[in-house]
Amino acid sequence: MINGRLAGLRARLPEDVPVLHAELYDDVVTRSRADSRPWSPRPAAGGLSPYEPTAPTEDAAVFTVVELASGEPAGEALLWGIDTHNRCAHLGVSLRPGLRGRGLGREAVQLLCRYGFTVRGLGRLQLETLADNTAMMRAASAAGFVQEGLLRRSAWVYGAFEDEVVMGLLADEWALR
Repeated sequence: MINGRLAGLRARLPEDVPVLHAELYDDVVTRSRADSRPWSPRPAAGGLSPYEPTAPTEDAAVFTVVELASGEPAGEALLWGIDTHNRCAHLGVSLRPGLRGRGLGREAVQLLCRYGFTVRGLGRLQLETLADNTAMMRAASAAGFVQEGLLRRSAWVYGAFEDEVVMGLLADEWALR
């Protein structure tokens, strides 16, 4: 596990699936805001949940965010689209609604940076988030990410096109923090 002060990142466990599925997937609006793929009904059981633990892959690192004080799963964090040739990846964090606003997201972003830059040796991390997701933009900014662009009306979110912000962080910028 990669620990911070408030949160830790660990491998996904089977017992994480019901809570993450219920609070992050079955809430259609929340899932539509967090994932660019269209929502479709899926059961939490039977291996069909997107939160089901899977074998590690070279192009993604999937974690459960754990609130250290309680030990309970707080959400998910991942590096995806890991490109080992160009040494870059995308970053994503999604927290359970009842655990937001406690600094866990901010710390999860910082822990993903530590993993990406220190463990994986990446040179660049990038994230895309909806332009109205101020919590994610604040968490990313606190880790050193800078806004690199605005993708106008690029995300179809629950019946409307929304703008997305692109933010990036280079390994040498992170090392200076």
